[in-house]
Amino acid sequence: GGPAYYIEQGLKNKKMAILFSVLITISFAFVFNAVQSNTMTVAFNAAFDIDKFLMGIILCALTTAVIFGGVQRIAKITEVIVPIFAVAYILVALFIVFKNINLMPQVFEAIFSQALNFKDFTVGTFTGTILVGIKRGLFSNEAGMGSAPNAAATADTSHPVKQGLIQSLGVFTDTIIICTCTAFMVLLYTQFNTTSGATSIELAQEALSYHIGSLGYTFIAICIFLFAFSSIVGNYYYGQSNIEFIFGENKALMAVFRVLVVGMVLFGSLTKVQIVWDLADVMMALMAIVNLVAITLLGKFAFRALDDYTRQRKAGISNPTFNPANIEGLGKVECWGNDDDEEAAI
Repeated sequence: GGPAYYIEQGLKNKKMAILFSVLITISFAFVFNAVQSNTMTVAFNAAFDIDKFLMGIILCALTTAVIFGGVQRIAKITEVIVPIFAVAYILVALFIVFKNINLMPQVFEAIFSQALNFKDFTVGTFTGTILVGIKRGLFSNEAGMGSAPNAAATADTSHPVKQGLIQSLGVFTDTIIICTCTAFMVLLYTQFNTTSGATSIELAQEALSYHIGSLGYTFIAICIFLFAFSSIVGNYYYGQSNIEFIFGENKALMAVFRVLVVGMVLFGSLTKVQIVWDLADVMMALMAIVNLVAITLLGKFAFRALDDYTRQRKAGISNPTFNPANIEGLGKVECWGNDDDEEAAI
């Protein structure tokens, strides 16, 4: 599942589907994995003074063990790692906020005053400011890029709208909750420590260390490792599923692909952070353009499916089921039954 499939089947455009498959494979399996490994090596270097090359070798070994172990191993790892990271990170952030609750009015004042600072808009240009926000927002939650549908397509659900609602909740969780947690921790630090020259992950580590002691560096490093490593194996899966879309199951090609993925993990560990971020920004834009065209043209079916789901819920059905025949203009579909009973719909 994923954009390559709905582009091919929904728009009947094989070339566009292949283009998206190539873009997402390069973006996630290679470029984004370099970003994640770069983030991890920087975090561990700051926390434990571990050499970046040594950390890169460790990451390569772990990545090799997982991706050569198959997709099922990927699923088992990510379903454990991500919730642990998210819950622990949010709890620590809440502790810091409540510990400094008397300073929060100053934090909010800083947020709004800087966000609405006309001088900064004119110096950096309004368009440039918005562009940076879009780029970082995309990297945070991937909304509209077409990456998350690859994972969502593996869900076992009675109605596609149920999974769609979960995906929209994921966007809220990533950006509004997780990123806000980071912002509060950093602002509660930088508002009163303006001499820090740290940026990126090192600034987050420095801020957390300020709030909870030297343990902050270690905690951030471990959290980043859990999240980023789960992202690496998840990104690999995106690439694998899209390569299989183009070429089918080809063991020799997949072995070469896995070796290249491991190589990019090592490359990201050693290269300068700006290089991988610039590559990521370009690939995100190209992916989003192709996918946004597709979902604009196919959006009418999503809204009709939402109407069908809402209709069933209003009728008192606690677990709505999907029948393609109920969606006007949808026609025959590959992955859903056309019968009225729930088993066929699933």
